Amino acid sequence: MARGGRGGQGLARVAVVVRAGAAPLGWLGVCAAGVGVLVPGLTGRLVGVLAGATLFVATAAVVAVSRRRRYTALARSAARAGRNDVLQDRAVSVRVWRRGHRWWLLLAFAAALGSAFAVPAAGGLLLAGAGAGLRLKAAWLGRLERTADALLWVRVDWLDGRGGRPAGTAVRAWRSTGIAAGDAAPGGARRRTAALVRH
Repeated sequence: MARGGRGGQGLARVAVVVRAGAAPLGWLGVCAAGVGVLVPGLTGRLVGVLAGATLFVATAAVVAVSRRRRYTALARSAARAGRNDVLQDRAVSVRVWRRGHRWWLLLAFAAALGSAFAVPAAGGLLLAGAGAGLRLKAAWLGRLERTADALLWVRVDWLDGRGGRPAGTAVRAWRSTGIAAGDAAPGGARRRTAALVRH
């Protein structure tokens, strides 16, 4: 990992930031759907589950493909990271995202539970679909990284106040490093080997 120095920037892995919300959304969605299916609701359980399955697929697809043109443009124009840039650990990026979104996640979970009284399980499956979509988007980013043989990074100070939006309007460019840099594999998953490599 590069060490900080004058002129260096803190960099977070793009795929890690994208992937950070996948697990909490997925698990909260599954829990909400599991509780919701116990409630008959206004539509009945069968209609609720079928509606939820449709929402799961549609939400996953929309989240997975949203803003791909923007992501692709930033990936193609990514400049090489400098030797003084500091590569943020995967765990730090995930923790910052989850702390920044914790109240939003709780509100979404409560809304999914409340919606079960109208359409059982549908709200929970929608949340789970969003989590699946983020995982698919991170996997797509991983394929981009493998094709380019380079990992993609974004300046930490260009992320929003909750540690997200790696392709937001404040982000002017991404950086790139060698494929072995940092502690996250292409796509943002945890590396199997704990060793960190200089880029």
